[in-house]
Amino acid sequence: MERNIALKLMYNGTAYHGWQVQKNAISVAETLEKALSTVVCHPVKCTGAGRTDAGVHAETYVANFRTTSTIPCDRIPLAVNTRLPNDIVVVKATQVPMEFNAIGSCHKKEYTYRIYNSRLGNPFYVDRAWFYPKHLDETILQRAADQFVGTHDFRAVRSVGTETRTTVRTVYYFDVSRRGDLIECKVCANGFLYNMVRAMVGTIVYAGEGKLSPEDIPAILDSGNRTLAGPTVPPGGLYMTRLWYDEDVL
Repeated sequence: MERNIALKLMYNGTAYHGWQVQKNAISVAETLEKALSTVVCHPVKCTGAGRTDAGVHAETYVANFRTTSTIPCDRIPLAVNTRLPNDIVVVKATQVPMEFNAIGSCHKKEYTYRIYNSRLGNPFYVDRAWFYPKHLDETILQRAADQFVGTHDFRAVRSVGTETRTTVRTVYYFDVSRRGDLIECKVCANGFLYNMVRAMVGTIVYAGEGKLSPEDIPAILDSGNRTLAGPTVPPGGLYMTRLWYDEDVL
């Protein structure tokens, strides 16, 4: 009998070309599918919660796959982890209804972008946070971040990539906080466009630099013009941090 298994996992994305299977680059999905197929003894296709880009990390991620194997769910994490490189770890496996789909069943997602904001770099944050030496005032960043909250057309903060039916999304919160030299930008939405979080962070940093005013952001969004918003910041500071499902998969 076929089962649908949801996996909760985490990964450091530095060595990978994103989640999605690529023709000629190593991806998280392909690495996971190879490990799973040796555990369940048949080829496996995983559906992931979202397409994280090359170099992006996940503190929480969900993927699901179909299997005819009878291996108990509580045995799957350990069995798969022994066959995975140590930068990908499966934390939990849950049997879910056949209609469950890691991307389609997800209501909301949260990404966290980390900026290491200090005059001098920190080797422990290389590829883990964006080193930004010029001091940023997090109160200005928050004022700018607030402008993105709500339902808007986010065309102005996406890179041209995968075509989507609509570029309208709802952002539930965009919270900026600082602990010492580390600034964290947490963004939660019902869905994200290609590079949307990284372009939103680039835009609030532009506001922090005085290149634009926080109050300019609604007009930038209305214009739909990518060149008016800030740059797409590097991928190493971005993490998928929370996912919302009805099923108990987390």
